Amino acid sequence: MIGTLPFKDPDRAVAVVTHYLKDIPVWPQLPRRAYVENMYAQFGEGFPGFVVEEGKTYVNRQQDLTGALERFYTDYLSNDFSNYGVSANNAAGLHRFLGLENLLVRAVKGQVTGPVSWGMTVTDETGKAIIYDETLGDVVPKFLRLKASWMEQSLRKLSKDTIVFLDEPYMTAFGSIAMQLSRQQVIALLAETFAGISGIKGVHCCGNTDWSILLSTPTDIVNYDAYDYPGSLAIYPDEVKKLLARGGAVAWGIVPVADENILKESVATLKDRLEEAIAPFTRKGIPFKQLLEQGLVTPACGLPSASEPAAERALELLAGLSRAIREKYL
Repeated sequence: MIGTLPFKDPDRAVAVVTHYLKDIPVWPQLPRRAYVENMYAQFGEGFPGFVVEEGKTYVNRQQDLTGALERFYTDYLSNDFSNYGVSANNAAGLHRFLGLENLLVRAVKGQVTGPVSWGMTVTDETGKAIIYDETLGDVVPKFLRLKASWMEQSLRKLSKDTIVFLDEPYMTAFGSIAMQLSRQQVIALLAETFAGISGIKGVHCCGNTDWSILLSTPTDIVNYDAYDYPGSLAIYPDEVKKLLARGGAVAWGIVPVADENILKESVATLKDRLEEAIAPFTRKGIPFKQLLEQGLVTPACGLPSASEPAAERALELLAGLSRAIREKYL
């Protein structure tokens, strides 16, 4: 699962996750519960000058940040992530999830907003994206690196095998006037943040982007929207081959996230769609079975906008599709 669910009750959200996602459960982000659970406010705790007020987030550059920056760089250089956790106030689903006992799973998965999306969305008090600030732009990937380290270490209380994703929806704007970052800058930002993850690491983008960039990072898993953009990854076969050759995986976001699509699909129709999405890769020399063996299935994106029954149905479809693929091919 990508992360977000439409529930407000964290107990219900965790119960739904653990009911359907037996192999790799995920802590649920609950943006309908509170504004601070949106993916930008949620991970801002501890960033120098970070402010949340009246439904908006920004970094206040008017205050003297010297002391806060000094403390941050001291923590960063000593790799001390103890002050960079995510509180129960900001992530009720995470803390309910961390309280689970006797989980028998293959791995547990968590997520942190990636440095491109976080740095492009969070602004200073003038509205300027902080990724373009000479000082704060340097802090962003280092700060999120510590967040990712804290996340991974917390999840290891549940399982020694962890997966931590960086969510990068803003990468759909790469190459447009909305993002003045170069290819190398994006790769460097992600590489710095990934360095905080010692276990399995992944990257998610829920739209069309230049996948060759994300495939050039140290990621182990690339997750894309295979429902609405099934051909978007297939135009990078050489990069996908390299990912698979180093033991990586493609996560096929094949389960839809809009109510009308969730309710019209079945396990059988999604299986057909997944096979159609895989076909262009096989025509370019990547074995079908390898793509399945080194693959996961996910929803196309998070499910915050779905109704609660539709979100639960999406996870039911996800689990059913996984079983159907394994029974037929693996």
